[in-house]
Amino acid sequence: MKRREALGAMALASLATAFRWTPAEAEHAAKLAREALKTPFTPAFFTPHEWDTVRVLADLVIPKDERSGSATDAGVPEFMDFMLNDRPDGQTPMRGGLAWLDNECYERFGKTFVAATPTEQTTVLDDIAWPKKAKPELSQGVAFFNMFRDMTASGFWSSKIGVTDLDYRHRRDLALRPQSRPYRKRGRDGQRDRARERQAARGRVRKAAGTQRRGS
Repeated sequence: MKRREALGAMALASLATAFRWTPAEAEHAAKLAREALKTPFTPAFFTPHEWDTVRVLADLVIPKDERSGSATDAGVPEFMDFMLNDRPDGQTPMRGGLAWLDNECYERFGKTFVAATPTEQTTVLDDIAWPKKAKPELSQGVAFFNMFRDMTASGFWSSKIGVTDLDYRHRRDLALRPQSRPYRKRGRDGQRDRARERQAARGRVRKAAGTQRRGS
C-alpha cells in the first residue's frame, strides 16, 4: 500500500479512541474465542495477511513466558475477529492501522511488519507505544496501537489462560482494563513487568472484594 493510500485509510484512525466495548461484548467474544481454539479457525473479518500481522503483533504485546501462554495461545486474535465482526465501527481503525504498520515498515526497512526482524518490529513499536514520547507525525500509529493494545489486554485477561494467570474472579471488570505497560519486553525486564502487572491486578481484586463486602 502506498503512503497516500495508507494515510487515507488512517484518516479515520481517530475513531479508534472512540471505539469502546462493554463487559458483555467482551465476555461474549471471549466465549466464542475459547470455543474457536478447539478447532481450526478461519477469520471472518481479517484477511490472511492481516491475520498473520495480528498474531505477530499480539504476541509482541503479550508474549509467552514461564508463567503462562502468549496472546495467541489465549485466543486473542480470535477474540478480536469476533469482536470486530460484530462491531463495524472498529473495522476501519483496525484495518487502517494494520496498513499503516506495514507502510511504516516498508518506508524504514523495505518490508512488511511480519517480514521485519524482531529488532525492527520492536523499533517501530517503541516509537508508537508511548503517546507522550511519540513524534507528532506518528500520531496515527499511536492511536492504532493504543486500540490494539487494549483489545489484546481485554482478550487475554478474559481468556482461560489470563484468568488462571491472575486468579481473577471478576473477568468482566478486568476485560475493560488495559495492561499497565504498552507492551511486554522479553528477558529480565519482561519478568519484572509481569510481576508488577500481577501485583497491581491482585490489588484491584482485593479492593473490589472489599468494596463488595462493605456494600453488602
